[in-house]
Amino acid sequence: MTVDTLPDDPGTLKAMLLAERARAERLEQIIKELQRHRFGRRAETLPEDQLLLGLEDVEQVAASREFEGEVATPAERADRATRRRINRGSLPAHLPRIEWVVDIEDHTCPCCRNALHRIGEDRSERLDIIPAQLRVLVVRRPKYACRACEEVVQAAAPARLIEGGLPTEATVAQVLVSKYADHLPLYRQAQIYARQGITLDRSTLADWVGRAAFMLRPVHERLLMRLKTSTKLFADETTAPVLDPGRGRTKTGQLWAYARDDRPWGGSDPPGVAYVYAPDRKAERPITHLAGFKGILQVDGYGGYRALAERGDVQLAFCWAHVRRRFYELAVAGPAPIASEALKRIAELYAVETECRTRSADERRAHRQQNSQPILDELEPWLRTKLGLISQKTKLAEAIRYALSRWEGLTRFLDDGRIEIDSNVVERSIRPIALNRKNALFAGSDGGGEHWAIIASLIETCKLCGVEPHAYLEDVITKIVNRHPNSRIDDLLPWAYLADPALKAVA
Repeated sequence: MTVDTLPDDPGTLKAMLLAERARAERLEQIIKELQRHRFGRRAETLPEDQLLLGLEDVEQVAASREFEGEVATPAERADRATRRRINRGSLPAHLPRIEWVVDIEDHTCPCCRNALHRIGEDRSERLDIIPAQLRVLVVRRPKYACRACEEVVQAAAPARLIEGGLPTEATVAQVLVSKYADHLPLYRQAQIYARQGITLDRSTLADWVGRAAFMLRPVHERLLMRLKTSTKLFADETTAPVLDPGRGRTKTGQLWAYARDDRPWGGSDPPGVAYVYAPDRKAERPITHLAGFKGILQVDGYGGYRALAERGDVQLAFCWAHVRRRFYELAVAGPAPIASEALKRIAELYAVETECRTRSADERRAHRQQNSQPILDELEPWLRTKLGLISQKTKLAEAIRYALSRWEGLTRFLDDGRIEIDSNVVERSIRPIALNRKNALFAGSDGGGEHWAIIASLIETCKLCGVEPHAYLEDVITKIVNRHPNSRIDDLLPWAYLADPALKAVA
């Protein structure tokens, strides 16, 4: 716009100036937000694994300095050893014990040379590890013949997941856990096996994974079905890059997560999570996945879930962590008194949640209505007042409208003690998928995305329930191969293994 084209009316010019200032402020906020994500602190977005990596280095340096002091001062070394014995705890009882007796060579008294007699012993335990060992399982099936009629009798060969193949079910389970729990792509696993003299092509490992995923599909379907019988679920979704050979690049699929965790309020149902792969993020996906579910669905602000609520069977509870994040991004970018005040009031809500965590649903509801209700009664009119005082095109206005437009779902936790204040439960369940995605870069096909969903569902549910994933998968695959009856498929769900001490997690 040139000077000649500007209007002469002062009122019009003032309006144009105010509009441009609002636009400039909004662009500045966007730039600051991008700069913070690119160069600034990552307190809100720092992945947990990256934070742990940083802590590992700090702890290693501290341990090195402590050891340096112990070497220089024997008294300090003895003192630290005593404290370490007191604080280290005991090792799990189910681990095998290999005893090593450290005895004296001469059993005569060094003073008078009389025979020594045993009066006791000192006993200590240390954790030892045998590196992963590959071994060959030789199956021998003797043949017998009748001398009279020449009839030949032989035991039937044990059922296998890979007929005519090399791996036992334990080997396949190890490949699955390494890929979907420890985030080791198959080509890296092939390199590890090669170091031990075993040549396993990546395509061979992929064949094992594909067959196992097919066998485990009914268990995954049953897991999702059982979760849908709950009265409250969490839902979230994350991208799953998938190779698109026709275009020579990746396309964006979606992994939807549906989780149950009633432990914060003492619910009796075991925790679990089921992932479902879809090639897109359309609103009909969760409608299809959650067909038959009736109850509370705790979600982020994605609009696709609203279609579920409109059908009448589902009530949406929204996440305060997502609301907080929007104000946080404004507060850390520079002076932002309104955003900072909003953060302070939201922090008061979380303080109330800390006080009533692990209480029963009824106790949590009563505590919230007494302590959180007044905070929210003041917060809503305060947000509406501030929204009327600022430009509607700013990021602050967007953050306020985000909260107000979802107010009913954000306050639903006041009247139901089963509802959490945020959806962090399912976001934590999504995090391992993100780690796998980072290491594997993309799935090779939509089928690979479905395998991700099937196997990761069982492994992550094992982790939530405290069941050791490798032993679980080995047992389940073995039972399915040996024709486990479909009428007893509930016996194959991860929480059915809670009573087996051999399958419980060590840590």
